[in-house]
Amino acid sequence: MKQSQKTFRRVVTGHDADGKAIIISDAPPVHTQLVGGPGGPTFFEIWHTVETPVLIPALPTLPDETGLVLPPPKTGTRMRIIEFPPEGEEIKKLTGADAADKFKSMGDEKASTSAAGAPHPLMHRTQTVDYGIVLEGEITLVLDRAETTIRTGDIVIQCGTNHAWANRSGKICRMAFILIDGRFTDELTNA
Repeated sequence: MKQSQKTFRRVVTGHDADGKAIIISDAPPVHTQLVGGPGGPTFFEIWHTVETPVLIPALPTLPDETGLVLPPPKTGTRMRIIEFPPEGEEIKKLTGADAADKFKSMGDEKASTSAAGAPHPLMHRTQTVDYGIVLEGEITLVLDRAETTIRTGDIVIQCGTNHAWANRSGKICRMAFILIDGRFTDELTNA
């Protein structure tokens, strides 16, 4: 199934020599990656910061990264759009090693928590707080002991929990994610 890949703009603002607000970039995101081949999700990397509080220069630039990186930088943030195609039967056949390879291609092999009996083969966990906003379509958030379908306009606050995304709708789901670096409390470190 061909993905929709609608275009959208990333508008970046800054300041001119007089300190007045200007637009420094108005174009589609330049970093786009299909993960896992045809039928996999497409990541549109929008922006990331490397520290909080973030330093704000007159003419901001996107810090360099090579390839896709799942989590935000330590003490930083990351914004991305992901287009999830409908989930095919091939997902159900993934092994733990297959899942680890998929997360490795996203720059974070250790995020994979795939195991026999897991509610979804692409279960994963990161030390982040993620705001996930459904822009178009619907998707099922799968957790260890619960799941819920979220639809256009719904927002998920993902607090470092083990989870997966399952698009069972038959149509593309487009979500915006803002990821914030975090650290588990002692009670969750070994959970």
